[in-house]
Amino acid sequence: MKLQTTTNQIINLTKAVGKFIKSESLKFEDKDVEEKGLHNLVTYVDKQAEKIIVSELSKILPEAGFIAEEDPTLKKADRFNWIVDPLDGTTNFIHSVPFYSISIALNDGNETIIGIVYEVSSGECFYSWKGAAAFLNKREIKVTKQSNLNNSLIATGFPYYDYALLDQYLELFKDLMQNSRGVRRLGSAALDLAYVAAGRFEVFYEYGLNPWDVAAGAFIVKQAGGMVTDFNLTENYLFGKQIIASNKLTHDDFAKKLNFYFNKK
Repeated sequence: MKLQTTTNQIINLTKAVGKFIKSESLKFEDKDVEEKGLHNLVTYVDKQAEKIIVSELSKILPEAGFIAEEDPTLKKADRFNWIVDPLDGTTNFIHSVPFYSISIALNDGNETIIGIVYEVSSGECFYSWKGAAAFLNKREIKVTKQSNLNNSLIATGFPYYDYALLDQYLELFKDLMQNSRGVRRLGSAALDLAYVAAGRFEVFYEYGLNPWDVAAGAFIVKQAGGMVTDFNLTENYLFGKQIIASNKLTHDDFAKKLNFYFNKK
């Protein structure tokens, strides 16, 4: 498999699916919203986009399995697996907030080898493959060289169903409001990660996320020179539901600050 060729095929696929999502956004109505759980929304657009993606990816690499958000019946394979979020930022999409994305990664065993995050509204496509730099629409991107958290812009996602750590979360949030250039909550983890890779944020952190939320974006961050861990600074961010992604220079200081609040008794 030629990874660059496969990456270009997936980029073309995300652009085609992005056109479908964009066209549906013009006629979407509240009656089309379903609830999968508390504040966990899905639409026919998510489901149809995933069906298209799965069908086309199956042609690109027939032996690969899937880890996808909307269809739990899809089977994993022993070696290659696509990790797919057809519409990351569904709540934004429902409310016509133009910040939502398509996220596709390819794993070879436990290693991510391709990652693409496509911002539907703007047409920005962030991507990389194993052995390559990270790119935004054919332009190489890198994380920032900022080492001071006080001069950093930080992104996060607020818990919307798991409130077990809410008090600690808000304490950390208060600290960051006072000791950084600001905290942003934009509503698409895949894009937050891509923005770290592109040097727009220094740090992104969140808990309660799934593999399809983070696989592609985390890979792109690392290819852009950044660092990605779970809250304990280990590699268990893909399935561990905790993630810190940074420009590397701010990583340890941020993790210390996070764990000061999250480990308080």
